[in-house]
Amino acid sequence: MRAQDGSERPESAGITNSLPGHVDGQLAQAGVVHGGITFNYHSTVHHHAGQEAPPDRRPDQVPRPPRGFVNRRQLLAALDDLLALGDPAGCPIGVFSGLPGIGKTAAACQWAHSNQPRFPGGQIFVDFAALRAGAGGDVSEALAICLRALGVRDQYLPAGLADRTALYRDLSAKHRMLVVLDDVTRPAQVTALLPQGRGSAVLATSTWRLGELALDGASLLQLDVLDAHSALELLSVLCGPQRIADEAESAARLVELCGGLPVALRICGARLLTHRRLTIGALVTELSDEQSRLSRIAVSSAHEERTVSAALELAYRDLPEPAARMYRALGHVPGLSFDTAVAAVAAGLRTTSQAQEALDVLEAASLLTVADDGRYALHSLVRLHARETARAADPPDAERETVRRVSAHYLTLTAAADRAVRVDRLRIARPTSTCGQGAGACGPGGGTSGPSAATEPFADSHAHVHAHANAHADSAAGPFAGAADPGRDAISWLEAERANILAVLRAASGFGLDRPVWQTAEAFTVLFLHHRHLADWRESLELGAEAARRDGNPAAEARLRSLLSRPLLDLGQDEQAKAELDRAEQLAVESGHLVLQASVQEFLGRYWDGHDAARAVDAYRTSLALNTEAGERRGEALARYFLGCAQSAAGDHATALAALARARETLVSLGDDRMAARTLADTGRVLARTGARAEAAAALSRAADDLKKGDASHYEARALEDLADLLDDPEEIRSCLRRALAVYEEGGSPRATAVLARLTAA
Repeated sequence: MRAQDGSERPESAGITNSLPGHVDGQLAQAGVVHGGITFNYHSTVHHHAGQEAPPDRRPDQVPRPPRGFVNRRQLLAALDDLLALGDPAGCPIGVFSGLPGIGKTAAACQWAHSNQPRFPGGQIFVDFAALRAGAGGDVSEALAICLRALGVRDQYLPAGLADRTALYRDLSAKHRMLVVLDDVTRPAQVTALLPQGRGSAVLATSTWRLGELALDGASLLQLDVLDAHSALELLSVLCGPQRIADEAESAARLVELCGGLPVALRICGARLLTHRRLTIGALVTELSDEQSRLSRIAVSSAHEERTVSAALELAYRDLPEPAARMYRALGHVPGLSFDTAVAAVAAGLRTTSQAQEALDVLEAASLLTVADDGRYALHSLVRLHARETARAADPPDAERETVRRVSAHYLTLTAAADRAVRVDRLRIARPTSTCGQGAGACGPGGGTSGPSAATEPFADSHAHVHAHANAHADSAAGPFAGAADPGRDAISWLEAERANILAVLRAASGFGLDRPVWQTAEAFTVLFLHHRHLADWRESLELGAEAARRDGNPAAEARLRSLLSRPLLDLGQDEQAKAELDRAEQLAVESGHLVLQASVQEFLGRYWDGHDAARAVDAYRTSLALNTEAGERRGEALARYFLGCAQSAAGDHATALAALARARETLVSLGDDRMAARTLADTGRVLARTGARAEAAAALSRAADDLKKGDASHYEARALEDLADLLDDPEEIRSCLRRALAVYEEGGSPRATAVLARLTAA
């Protein structure tokens, strides 16, 4: 090889190329090249990036927050505290998580725009949802976005993840900046993008909880739905305050139907804005139908349609199959809350551990919430989406089968709770072995059977309560036996599950599961004998009576219709109560069940107490005779107790006191403390009529204490009312009336009005 001067040069001599002008990329211009060529790509990129990035470049990529951003003050203040207390040498991380459409991105954008002065190096925004739709959502592409924001042109972007990471760390170290990562799904998407500059921060949003980020010092901030006030404020901003004020009641109902979910409220607000003739009331009417609610929370434009379903569908598609199956099953569960046992039964799983794994995934995906007592709940719109998804994906009979399993579960526990409170109470349904109709009775006069959906006990929200209570069916307290006071614990469980049991009754009735419906309603009534939730008591018995009629069981129908007379009388609907009792009397005779006939006569006496004292006495005497014939000691004592009350009302106080004393003696011997306390209270009332005020007050005071201990709050309140009539101390009188008022208001009793008036005048 010759040099330019014509002299010979050895082949091993170095070769130099001069490349005038600007060169982009990896390029070499040579004649003959001997040996290999190594491109120092990394250093080249550093060199060119330094040339291309203006020294004053300040990215400002975070979108403006949506119009009408409301509330979230506590959440944003928590983020302020996080950054204020953070290690100045480190990079604080805040993660907003929550349900799709809850407003995570809006909150992040709001905070970023309110805190721009904190980050003189700028703010970078990476939308991982968009990356997943286009480039797969990988960290490498996210790094490319960040590098471009810092001034690196595409031709200088390193090809490999490691090189991109190194360059990002190098460039970000020069700036105090905020990086907002929207809709991340994995912790690595956050940790790989931590900027190096002192005072920088990362704010991420995710449907997933991403608890692993706590190991990196992240603060996990959970967003909840808007409260009613904030939701109305949002609607006012979107639609105008006057429009909301003009239809205030409908606007409040719209908030309820949207469940306080910001995306649902915004879509409804957009519908109201784009369709000015659409009133809020008309929109509420549209959304009141659960079957079409999700499809109607939608707004369309020329380019796109926004729906709540779309946001939830994206979250659902990210679920692993076991969690997806559980999600669909939970869409069919009646009620507003559930525990692991119910979830296992609903999904047809054999163990609660399987259910717990799926529930943990759903919780991490923000598709369900967990209360302090460990119970789970689905947002109302999430539940509708889960149900619609299940109807589209699962066999046609899946919903009925889920409701059947759940109703069997609740029947077993409700029956066990009933027996834990009182074993020797009249029941038409009796525990027995499993027969053909799931949790149904084995024939018109038969008993119940437990659920067969599981093979090991299910732990309930009460630690000692097990869903598979069939194993305990022959014991008095069943799965409540581990409690110090099984009866009180059973009542507490029934109270906690009241709304869910009622929802199960409605759903099971809708699917024609008549036998478990009437059996559950019969057992459920034990709660209302202690806590007078009159509307719920009435509805449950109406459902039960109709189910018993359809099931062709006259004894069950008679029992439930006679029980139904009690809430009807308390609600002042005496004529309807009498109609139910007349039908019950006919059915009881038809059944040939002596104790049932005696019970119906007792309830008839309760009706006649308010209308004809002589006929009340006759009804109680008939009940007493039937119970005596049947050898039913408790029924006999109850009939004698009510007979004594009727005799006193007729003016025969001496005979009444003797009857009450004998009834109480029997009830005490039978261990029926609740009815013994009621008998003592009526003894006090009779004594008051005879003028023995001191003895009467003492009896009523003791009875009220005993009834409170027995969790019989309705009868405690009645005793306190009568005790107040006998007291002289104004403060003692007010104390009695305040307690009575609280009981009546909680149970929805009409007596609350009279007691409130009396308390006001006291």
